[in-house]
Amino acid sequence: MSVKIETKPVSVRTFLNRKSENKKITVLTAYDCSTARYIDEAGVDCLLVGDSVGMTVLGYENTLQVTVEDMETFTRAVSRGAKHSLVVSDMPFLSYQVSKEKAIENAGRLIRAGAQAVKLEGAGELTLDIIKSLVEAGIAVVGHLGFTPQSINSIGGYYVQGKSYEQAVKLLEDAKKVQEAGAFSLVLEMVPEEVAKIVTEKLSIPTIGIGAGRYCDGQVLVIDDIIGKYGEFTPKFARKYADVKEIIFNSAKKYDEEVKSGVFPSEEHTFKMEKSEIEKFENYLKQIKGEK
Repeated sequence: MSVKIETKPVSVRTFLNRKSENKKITVLTAYDCSTARYIDEAGVDCLLVGDSVGMTVLGYENTLQVTVEDMETFTRAVSRGAKHSLVVSDMPFLSYQVSKEKAIENAGRLIRAGAQAVKLEGAGELTLDIIKSLVEAGIAVVGHLGFTPQSINSIGGYYVQGKSYEQAVKLLEDAKKVQEAGAFSLVLEMVPEEVAKIVTEKLSIPTIGIGAGRYCDGQVLVIDDIIGKYGEFTPKFARKYADVKEIIFNSAKKYDEEVKSGVFPSEEHTFKMEKSEIEKFENYLKQIKGEK
């Protein structure tokens, strides 16, 4: 069955309309042009150039080592593959927490690289002020609450957020503040379903869940998780739709065996010269060797 793809590009307004129309929003991460193109052609609404690239592509232990320069490079690649999907780029660790001026400068770099919006974590006073400043500067912003990967050291690990009454209240109040600051959407990561449901109902902007249950306005997952490419672990909240790791491993192993055994390349993989050209070449070799 073919999927009907919208021809009109997804925009910030599309996100807000989906919320009011009670239609779900789909988001997937992407880090390169070809993957972005495939996701875009599949009809996914939004491509998130996540700082998770640090773990999935660059091999870092977490996202904290990712730089603005890294994000610019991957944002350019993804934006070249996106024709329909909205492109959102993560602002990496310390690219916006230093000052409003630095935040606007770095966000602008990602917009110039091809993003249509940027994503920031947290709801502290400085972050909220920065969200306001970015919006005033004409830069669309997505918020991010719950488990915030850039705060992993202060959180102490990968833990579900908002499990207690006090945490749930704070999460709801923070979500309202992010909305008031001007964000057009909010990612909720690793939050109890009950809490995410209430937050979603109380906000006028759409929520995008990742490990936040069934009642968010949309869902986001890391592409490497759903295709089984990132083999270190698969989060509980991620559904695995394929096993690309196994495909890559088997393909590489077979290639290694065939090259070493002489099976590859075979006749069908080679190019040939015309017989007359071969004869000329052979004559040339004889001449340079001084043969008659």
